[in-house]
Amino acid sequence: MPPLSTIYGLISAAKGNIVTPEETSVGYVFSYQAKAVDLETIYEIEGLKAKSNVANREFLFDNELYLYLTNLDLESVFRRPHHPILLGRSTELAMIEEVKILELKEKTGVKVGKTLMPIPAKGFYGALQALPTHFSDEVNRKALGTKPFLMVEEMITTTENPVPFDEEKKWGVFLHQ
Repeated sequence: MPPLSTIYGLISAAKGNIVTPEETSVGYVFSYQAKAVDLETIYEIEGLKAKSNVANREFLFDNELYLYLTNLDLESVFRRPHHPILLGRSTELAMIEEVKILELKEKTGVKVGKTLMPIPAKGFYGALQALPTHFSDEVNRKALGTKPFLMVEEMITTTENPVPFDEEKKWGVFLHQ
C-alpha cells in the first residue's frame, strides 16, 4: 500500500515540482494480484568504504492505482509527465493508462477500502502505521504531516458518513484533505 507521501511524490514527479496537501486533496484505491519476496543486494556505506549485503525485499505483482484529485488543473500533468512515474524505487516504473475527469457524488452504504485512512476510522480495520503525508523540498528532505493511518486492504461497506462514489468502479473514495 503506497503511503500518502508516495502519492504526493507521484503527483510531484508528474508536475515537475513539489505538490503538497494544500494544493490538492487526494483519494486512491490500490490493488495487486500477488506478492513475493526476493533477495536484493544493498550497499552499506561507512565513510569511504562500502560493503554489500543481501536483504529480503517484498515486491508486488500486477499493481493498479486509481488516483483521485480535487485540483483539476493537475489533469494535464498526467497526460505529459515531467519525470518518470515510480511507485517507490527506481526499478518500480509505473504507466499512466488513463486520465479523465469524473464527477463523484456522495453516497452512504458503499464499499470503501484498499487505501489508507486516518485514525479514527469508525467501522474500518487494518494495520496501524505512523506515516508522513508528504516531504519538504529541501535538500535534506523532512517528513511532514506524520500521523497514524490504517492500511485498509479490503473493501468495507460504509455505514457512517457519505463518501464520494465512483459510479464506474462501484466504490467509494476516501479523500485525504
